[in-house]
Amino acid sequence: MNESDMPNGPRTVGVEACGLTKVFHDSRAGTIVAADGVTFRCVHGEVFGLLGPNGAGKSTTLRMLATVLHPTSGTGTVAGHDILTDPLGVRRSMGYLSASTGLYGRLTARETLQYFGRLHGMDSRTLEARVRELLDTFGMADFADVRCEKLSTGMRQKVSIARTVVHDPPILILDEPTVGLDILVASTMIRFVEDCRARGKCIVFSTHIMSEAERLCGRIAVIHRGRIHACDTLDRLRESTGHRYLEDIFVHFVEGAERASGARA
Repeated sequence: MNESDMPNGPRTVGVEACGLTKVFHDSRAGTIVAADGVTFRCVHGEVFGLLGPNGAGKSTTLRMLATVLHPTSGTGTVAGHDILTDPLGVRRSMGYLSASTGLYGRLTARETLQYFGRLHGMDSRTLEARVRELLDTFGMADFADVRCEKLSTGMRQKVSIARTVVHDPPILILDEPTVGLDILVASTMIRFVEDCRARGKCIVFSTHIMSEAERLCGRIAVIHRGRIHACDTLDRLRESTGHRYLEDIFVHFVEGAERASGARA
């Protein structure tokens, strides 16, 4: 399914992966193909879900799109900027949240947002208004002036998410943004993603939580052993597999990929 098939008609492509491949060489494990020809598109006004078990290639793919890793082959674009030839343009156009997104422990939540806003070249007036908006959106007013080293896991994750979007980018790449969060904090994050989708942002969303994918994602890709084995709307995935629940659909494709891999071996 492509963007022209979507319910609201054609929309502008925000993120495109074109045959992204990443090969690592390890002295003990040998050659590891972490991503193998990954191809997909995500358009503005869409949340595109990337689902896979641990080690499937999700984070590697997202890191290549975010220009953190250089692909072995293939390429991609983010907001029209090529990840190989214009990495600075990519970074200016996106907010990238990974599992390893860190915070400076001695900075407060407010100082963190101010610092990263300045890195993105925001002027003082715009930045201060944006900081106030994010403190309110994520319910951080009560700990805005507390050092990050003293915050709980949920509080730190709120700050991490807010610093990712402080410059209000058109593209968001979110790698398991709710992992380890309690239901209330995770719910805040989900509502924020829904709002970003409604405002026309392009969002690539990786998660292990099937209910999040069902609620948020217009299309869902299942990746396993570095390859995408399915990519479509939830309704079409239901039709093609005969399963109703996303968990069963996910298992269907992962187990199918395992059987195919065993047959090739």
